[in-house]
Amino acid sequence: MALKSTSIDIAYRAGVSQSTVSRALRNSPLVNLETRERIQAIAKELNYKVDKNASNLRTQNSKTLALLLCEDPTNDDSLINPFFLSMLGSITRATAQQGYDLLVSFQQLSSDWHGDYEDSNKADGIILLGYGDYLDYEAKLEKLLEQNTHFVIWGAEHNNQSVLSIGCDNFQGGLIATEHLLSQGRTRPAFLGDSSSHSPEFRDRYLGHSRAMKQAGVPLNKKCQFSAISTEASGFEAANKLLDSGLAFDSIFAASDLIAIGAIRALKEQGISVPQQVSIVGYDDIPVASFANPPLTTIKQNTKLAGEILVDSVLKLIRGEAVKAQLIPTRLIVRESTTATGG
Repeated sequence: MALKSTSIDIAYRAGVSQSTVSRALRNSPLVNLETRERIQAIAKELNYKVDKNASNLRTQNSKTLALLLCEDPTNDDSLINPFFLSMLGSITRATAQQGYDLLVSFQQLSSDWHGDYEDSNKADGIILLGYGDYLDYEAKLEKLLEQNTHFVIWGAEHNNQSVLSIGCDNFQGGLIATEHLLSQGRTRPAFLGDSSSHSPEFRDRYLGHSRAMKQAGVPLNKKCQFSAISTEASGFEAANKLLDSGLAFDSIFAASDLIAIGAIRALKEQGISVPQQVSIVGYDDIPVASFANPPLTTIKQNTKLAGEILVDSVLKLIRGEAVKAQLIPTRLIVRESTTATGG
């Protein structure tokens, strides 16, 4: 009986590595078209059939997940948004509970997520976190899909239904944040944060903010929206632009706690008291929010539940099980940065 051809045979005939053969047979764009076609022709000539069981074993034996952080750049590259530190802790615990290890890295350090992780057997699947420019890495998500990578993203629902996203209900969070300000008699709130397609999570928070205004019958001044990335410095700058604009406002809904803390500093430097003159609501409930001066009213995201769902979802993808996008409810945490007393 003739022996079955193997990928090693194809690699020898083609003069390439076995991993290149594996990629070429999956039509991976990491292998140029000419080489792919040559390898596929040799495979056909040798009547090679992919051993799916062996393939599954090779791609799932690392018992490791990769967590990639994709954040906006800061002046200090060592800085990580405290919200993602909390997420990191919950993902690490959830991964360990499932008997997996976790490999953590920054997206900026690699231009080839698939080749660096799942293809090289460093990890069986990928979890993506970040507040970075969504459009900067959208093309990479499409490439991951093309290459059948097991991955899940934390954030807003993706336009491509094949991209699995897990996130908090940002629209709901924006809605209840602004409803709280309106309930305190603040009818001229400003929004600090990017409301464009570059930041879909911030955009959804802004849309929830807008809906709350409409439902209350309060006019929305679209000029009272100033873009900011999720850093204190950006919040400080955006708040100063708001102050310099001369626009009337009595409150601020900041798209993240870091933006809110930067805004508080800008207001204080101009002699504006919080919350007596301007109320402020943030988003994330990072640990420092309760220690801000004044303590920050904010929208809390359930990071423990988020970590568990992210890990469970990517493991289901690895096992070939059905899984769907999920939105996690948010909760208002009232502290002294709004006119209500904390509680």
